[in-house]
Amino acid sequence: MGVENYMSKKILVTGGAGYIGSHTVLELLAHGYAVTIIDNLSNSSEKVVGVLEEISGRPITFVRGDLLDTAHLENVFRDGDFDAVIHFAGLKAVGESVAKPLNYYRNNVQGSANLIEAALRHNVYRLLFSSSATVYGHPKYLPIDEKHPIATTNPYGETKRVVENMLQAVAIAEPKFQYGALRYFNPIGAHHSGLIGEDPKGIPNNLVPYIAQVAVGQRAELSIWGNDYETVDGTGVRDYIHVADLSKAHLKGVKRLFDADGSFTVNLGTGNGYSVLEVVRAFEEASGKTVPFQFSGRRPGDVETCYADPSLAETLLGWRAEYGLDRMCQDHWRWQELNPSGCA
Repeated sequence: MGVENYMSKKILVTGGAGYIGSHTVLELLAHGYAVTIIDNLSNSSEKVVGVLEEISGRPITFVRGDLLDTAHLENVFRDGDFDAVIHFAGLKAVGESVAKPLNYYRNNVQGSANLIEAALRHNVYRLLFSSSATVYGHPKYLPIDEKHPIATTNPYGETKRVVENMLQAVAIAEPKFQYGALRYFNPIGAHHSGLIGEDPKGIPNNLVPYIAQVAVGQRAELSIWGNDYETVDGTGVRDYIHVADLSKAHLKGVKRLFDADGSFTVNLGTGNGYSVLEVVRAFEEASGKTVPFQFSGRRPGDVETCYADPSLAETLLGWRAEYGLDRMCQDHWRWQELNPSGCA
């Protein structure tokens, strides 16, 4: 199906002003979809929407709203006449979820239930869900495929598991309903223009945004949690994926929901693992900056090594990651250097 066949498709993107959501919106616009964003701006900025319109040359309908506000959500669906939903909106910090579990269940689970109910009331039967490899917990084997046991170890991961189960149950109860659950590994990088990228509010929870803020001079040094793991250099190993590759996977996912029957769940990763020190060195190479760091003790619950088997995504969606770690770091640094204080 070519671009022209999608021109009339209207997509509601929840959390579309956020990191992964904004990059996916650009991909949708480039392929002819009409996009409405709903975002409560709890971890994003409305300025991003204007930048997306500037890059794409396409209009975006933006609604500031919260999925917990059911009356407002009803109005959004009533006015939108949507063909599908891509659902990013939710809280996403593992540590915060342990400290504030009720916030995570309320926002991630109740918010998703409200969204699905509103979609069904308005005959919207296609939904693509932003899930996480966190649902797998501590790896029983590597690489992790979709048959790996689900064993969540924190409230954040548990909310993703609950929403996946909710979607599965709804698809059984309502045969018209189709969903795709995309289990991300570790998204990094930024749009090649350097105009949008990851802009966490407060102290970054993830490695690369923290490294970038050290490199740009916002923070003094990086703490590396554990250097005695059984890995290539003693530091933890993760599967990092370029956000541009991730956004293309969402495009493939929503196309599958339009073009084929049934639901699906797939991993999104590169299939390669990189250690913390390898990432630090690659970022230093990309930025030309030294990233000071100190080793600290292991954090409870941290996994030693984790990387994906992404082959099912290639089989079902015709998708595979293209970019390696060097490109991820180069693009992430371009964004950080152009936006040293973020977009706020």
